[in-house]
Amino acid sequence: MEADGLKWLVVPMHQLVSWGAAGAMVFGGVVPYIPQYRDIKRTQNAEGFSTYVCLVLLVANILRILFWFGRHFESPLLWQSIIMIITMLLMLKLCTEVRVSNELNIKRRSFSAADSKDEEFKAPPKRSYLDFDLNYFWHWSKFTDYVQCVLTFTGVTGYITYLSLDSFLFVETLGFLAVFTEAMLGVPQLYRNYQNRSTEGMSVKMVLMWTSGDTFKTFYFILNQAPFQFSICGLLQVFVDMAILLQVYFYSYYPQKPASHTTHPASTKAL
Repeated sequence: MEADGLKWLVVPMHQLVSWGAAGAMVFGGVVPYIPQYRDIKRTQNAEGFSTYVCLVLLVANILRILFWFGRHFESPLLWQSIIMIITMLLMLKLCTEVRVSNELNIKRRSFSAADSKDEEFKAPPKRSYLDFDLNYFWHWSKFTDYVQCVLTFTGVTGYITYLSLDSFLFVETLGFLAVFTEAMLGVPQLYRNYQNRSTEGMSVKMVLMWTSGDTFKTFYFILNQAPFQFSICGLLQVFVDMAILLQVYFYSYYPQKPASHTTHPASTKAL
């Protein structure tokens, strides 16, 4: 009788917890990028953020959505991918505008410093997705080029997926590639920090949120018995996040000399 009396309380509480967990999965992934977005917007400097993070997440979430067509998983994970794609496109738009604006300002200052009346000011060369120049891949001058690249990738992989949905091996491989790519999320930032011998300009809040979010997400996968690919790659993602946090500690208490190679001020985080 006592158990039946508490049932009216336990069931709604369980439902609320389920809704809360689902909501955290859907929107929690984009929260780490809010402080980074605001920092870039405020400082008009995108050097502390690797735009390859956006590339990794766009590829991972597009593949995850395609995986859903072959093997339906929980709806919150599907909505999370859709919202993450929108967020990454917004991040790319801001970073591209800031980078191009900074390149133009640097050119103008250089021209003014030269103080030559015989020379004409030349804007930085425009780099387009359709140039097919691998040296400037994912470092284009217009946001529309990134959109074209994403749409092309989606179209090609979507068509291949449509033709191969009946193949169990293909579907499972697609799922593994989706979550493994996402597990590599922090690698571009990890490598960039190593190149710079510093974490200056990177939002530590973003990485802390990555770590807490990835930890929660991994437990969510395990408890809800998501496809095994999700759980394995979730653990890998947590390890990468921890490595970046170790870089923050190491470079803060043991400053390193700058890397010997030179990089363009406006392109540091985009290559």
